[in-house]
Order: sequence, then structure tokens, then C-alpha cells
Amino acid sequence: MSGKRRKHVPLRSCIVCQEKRPKRELIRVVCTPEGTIEIDPRGKRPGRGAYVCRDPRCWEAGLEPRKLARALKCPVTAGQMASIQAQIAALLAEAHAEGSPAVAGATELGD
Repeated sequence: MSGKRRKHVPLRSCIVCQEKRPKRELIRVVCTPEGTIEIDPRGKRPGRGAYVCRDPRCWEAGLEPRKLARALKCPVTAGQMASIQAQIAALLAEAHAEGSPAVAGATELGD
């Protein structure tokens, strides 16, 4: 038994397309204990989270306030939804400008 053990990679499902992917490839939206809805880029904030893949089609066409509210088990207003989508657009544009492999869906396991 001289081989190295593989590191466990947690999987999560996108709430829009239902595709299972490694947790690091998805973007977490969290409903904090205070009731605010925020993007959680590090995946460490307290509260109930929902995951959406980085595919722009999931963010633009598929993500509805009703789906997000159901996944987070808290109400989502149209204003909160617009804010979330603007934050995600900025996050994806920034990652694309930097040439981050995370936009293409590939991440390193060593993170």
C-alpha cells in the first residue's frame, strides 16, 4: 500500500440544470441568518446555501426568484434577485478577464 490516497471531492447539484459538479466549480448563493441573500465566493458563510453552475445560461435564463427561494427556503424579492444577478455577472466577467480556468469549469484539486 504505497499509493497515495485520493482526496475526496464533494459534489453539489446546480439548482437550475440539476447537473452534479464538484463544489468548487459552482457558485454558492447563501441566505444568511439575518435574512439577507448574498453570493458566497469562498463557500464558508453561515446560512442555507444553494449552488448554481458558472454557465451563463443557468444565470440568465434559468434562475428565477421562485427557484432560488425554494432552494434557500426563504423569500427572494425581485430587487434581491437583480442584485444577485449583477454580482454574478461581475464575478464571471472578472474571472473571464483574468483567464481563470474556473469559468470553463475546471479547477485544481489542491485549493
